[in-house]
Amino acid sequence: MQPTKIVDLFAGPGGLDVAAEKLGIPTVGVEWDSAACTTRRAAGLETVEGDVRLYGPADFPEADVLAGGPPCQTFTVAGTGAGRKALDEVLNFVERIVAREDREEIEKDLSKLDDERTGLVLRPLMWALDAIDKLDRPYKAIVLEQVPAVLPVWKAYRKALLDEGYEAECGILHTEAFGVPQTRRRAVLIARYGKDPVKLPTPTHRVYRKGVARDAGDTSLLPWRTMADAVGRTDAFEVISNYGTGGNPKARGRRGSGEPSATVTGKISRNRVVGLDGSELERFSPSEAGRLQTFPADYPWSGRDVGQQIGNAVPPRLAMHVLSAAFGWPSPTDALLQKLTSWASPSAQQPAPADRTAEENRQP
Repeated sequence: MQPTKIVDLFAGPGGLDVAAEKLGIPTVGVEWDSAACTTRRAAGLETVEGDVRLYGPADFPEADVLAGGPPCQTFTVAGTGAGRKALDEVLNFVERIVAREDREEIEKDLSKLDDERTGLVLRPLMWALDAIDKLDRPYKAIVLEQVPAVLPVWKAYRKALLDEGYEAECGILHTEAFGVPQTRRRAVLIARYGKDPVKLPTPTHRVYRKGVARDAGDTSLLPWRTMADAVGRTDAFEVISNYGTGGNPKARGRRGSGEPSATVTGKISRNRVVGLDGSELERFSPSEAGRLQTFPADYPWSGRDVGQQIGNAVPPRLAMHVLSAAFGWPSPTDALLQKLTSWASPSAQQPAPADRTAEENRQP
């Protein structure tokens, strides 16, 4: 398929949008965080600053692809009953939405949740069904991603979308298996309208295992990428995490420059960077932190809470693989992936990938 435009809900600073624009697909992002919107505008990305709940498919008639990464905090309360309770509540709401219960009653009950963020994960499903019921124009493709704890929600989404005429798949992807110099696991859902089979993207790199050499494992896959490769520092270093390991705040996680980064969080600026002799080095700059997420080195990070913006974003390199799979395209070529190393405003992007014509991207 050849998409026309993507509407990206909870768009953040533009991780998925960067990938899409490099693939030659226009985007519009809906985001309510003003700091992320500042970065998006500096990057030249079309942006609607506002609450996703106040908009719907009719507000973006040119968009034929739906994407999003809703907030996840209420599902990631490790070891407590709160996360399980929130998940159970959401799965119950999914059933009600799919059954086409009165939307006003659903909205009223959503307003009673302990944490309003819990209900936000339902918005993409509402948009998808509204596009069918109110516009008679199903989205050609749907792409959603979040932390692994959200996978049960994506499984419920998948079942609902299959009943609506989509082919869909969901699962957990390791970011380093797609050339992201960072270990990060994401729950991803891909759906495409029609009967063509849908598959998650195929890994191109090996999964990182602590203590296992880069050249060990499946020889058909490339070695995982390192922090040194991403940030370009010539001297070896070690990153000491701001977080404790195994619940012990004194046992700080450590990764060497010859390994992938640990998961980049909003607190990355607090991570210490030390030389092999123990000397304190400059901590990661916004550009370096962004490169660990595979944003272009010159991406114009702006506004406040830049570290949080970076930590919350989907890695563009992973997004490029996921989008290509969603559209039924081949895996992105090295030439396409190389485009992620530098940024230009969308007006300067090519209308279609330079090394594959629009006709080659289309699938029968």
